[in-house]
Amino acid sequence: MIRSETARNILNFLLFQTGWLVCVLYPGLLAAGVVVLFLIVHFILVSQHRWVEAQFIGFGTVVGGVLDGIWFHTGVLADSTGDVMLTPIWLVAIWAIFMTTLCHSLQWVGRKRWLPWVLAPMAGPFAYWSASQLGAVELPMMNLSLVALALGWMVVFPLLLLVRNALYTELAS
Repeated sequence: MIRSETARNILNFLLFQTGWLVCVLYPGLLAAGVVVLFLIVHFILVSQHRWVEAQFIGFGTVVGGVLDGIWFHTGVLADSTGDVMLTPIWLVAIWAIFMTTLCHSLQWVGRKRWLPWVLAPMAGPFAYWSASQLGAVELPMMNLSLVALALGWMVVFPLLLLVRNALYTELAS
């Protein structure tokens, strides 16, 4: 494990950003496999509470995967086929690698109670919009999709931080 908190946060940020980009540029099983490798690196070099953090990541990955599934089924998100039955594995992988940031490089967001409510409705939709610009997903009704994503992230992001602080206290800031 890396001893320096700054170095751990930088590595965590780089693993997340690279994982997101790989998944968006090459959506599929291979990209999800790359994220699994990144998660292994994360647990070896970054995580200080591996078992607890793995549980939190699992929780958030399920929540995020279900949320993305709802967005596909309601038409907020789409793919080129229009036949998404389950959340694509590469999107689930993005949720898994994203969850690592809530304990490390994005942990600072939870230090101010109001910040998640302001940041999430902008940052979440921006990530989906960026993915749509790179061809990974579609936002069929652009404005409505962005509003729905903003509302969803305004609920889910603070909820994930609340759960982290209440149930996974070792990971709280």
